[in-house]
Amino acid sequence: MALRFKNSFSRVKEDFVPIEDGKVKIYTCGPTVYNFQHIGNFRTFMWGDILRRYLKYKKYDVTYVMNITDIDDKIIRDSQAQKKSRKEFIQTYVDAFLEDLDSLGFLKPDVQPYATDHIDGMVEMIQKLVERGFAYEIGGNYYYKISAFKDYGKLANLDMDGLKVGARVSADEYEKDSASDFALWKAYQETDGDIFWDTPIGKGRPGWHIECSVMSQKYLGNHFDIHTGGVDLMFPHHENEIAQSEGCTGSKSVNYWLHGEHLIVEGKKMSKSVGNFFTLRDIIEKGYAGVVVRYLLSSTYYRQQLNFTFQGLDAARSSLERYNDFITNLESYAGGESDNSAAEFIAKTKKGFEDALDDDLNVSGALGVVFDFIRDINRLKAENKLSADERDNALTAMLSFDSVLNFRYHISSDDSDSSEIESLIQQRADAKKNKDFALADKIRADLLEQGIILEDSRDGTKWKKKV
Repeated sequence: MALRFKNSFSRVKEDFVPIEDGKVKIYTCGPTVYNFQHIGNFRTFMWGDILRRYLKYKKYDVTYVMNITDIDDKIIRDSQAQKKSRKEFIQTYVDAFLEDLDSLGFLKPDVQPYATDHIDGMVEMIQKLVERGFAYEIGGNYYYKISAFKDYGKLANLDMDGLKVGARVSADEYEKDSASDFALWKAYQETDGDIFWDTPIGKGRPGWHIECSVMSQKYLGNHFDIHTGGVDLMFPHHENEIAQSEGCTGSKSVNYWLHGEHLIVEGKKMSKSVGNFFTLRDIIEKGYAGVVVRYLLSSTYYRQQLNFTFQGLDAARSSLERYNDFITNLESYAGGESDNSAAEFIAKTKKGFEDALDDDLNVSGALGVVFDFIRDINRLKAENKLSADERDNALTAMLSFDSVLNFRYHISSDDSDSSEIESLIQQRADAKKNKDFALADKIRADLLEQGIILEDSRDGTKWKKKV
């Protein structure tokens, strides 16, 4: 099966054909750093990470750009409310975001540009749009003239006949029925305080939408392969990106637009007033590891709404234990006599895994195939029908799948706690040998309290961290 994506622009699944053979360029709209990111934000970033990992799995050379929006209406509002400079205000949330990405097992972006480092490029694009008849100035403010762009509204499937053309909106975010000429540059106002730039088009600051057009063109070129984001960004942000980028160059900017559906919590829209608004840090404080959240966020097809529940997190934790125990036990399995069926299971699983992900990143389908594989190989092990070579091949296949999923616990042998844990395990073994079962039980209980689970077998005692 060819790799296919449902293109939000065409609304149908299309075979993926990169612009340049063997290479893929991707732009993801990153966070606006005015607060800690919530789990809905990370759901969108998560399938972008899976997309990137799968393209690498398929041997593409991937360039992945995720921006940081460090200037917008909310940042100005909240930094001033806290009496902090813009830079001081955003740094807390930038640091937290990068830590959260690491907790969730994300690959680091190849490029992570900050909007305010590209003011000159924004000014140049605005000047080009004015020259080409797509923008105009009123009182130091620059607006995009949507009536001049014939394809405006096609991404979001807007009925432009029912919308008022020529009205202007300065807010960065607005509803569909307010499709209007939008701000590219906002003239300085006293309420902006010290947040402004002196430029050839005047003193002020950029609008939100112009930022991504400039950064995507700078790092990926005027025409690139894939643009991702949440469905909430389709309008106005991505619609406006298309108008800006293509108005500036006169040619197509992006081949494939991919949008992920919303996350809801316990069946309701996430809201602080309802009490179901969670950041990743909130979830980790409740005792769940980042990899558990990763599993839950990525296990549902990205174009379907995900209902985030704590029951679902518990189920994700159980699935992860089965997944990781399989890898650990396979690594320590000595091997038996072959019945020559392992190769068939490996080939079938590889095909099923790739067929599912080739079908617009159907991760849930791919996971079903992987857990069938775990069942089949475990049965062969139980019957002692898996040879050492077959064990190695099964492990290689499983780790290749994990290069996409990244669900492995990754407990390092040089973990700072490892030597102490191993010492306690040896003390426990000595206590059992001396029939001091009370001490042995106490050591097990103390380790469990620290989140360390001991597993006894005829091959000895192994340990793992509770997630």
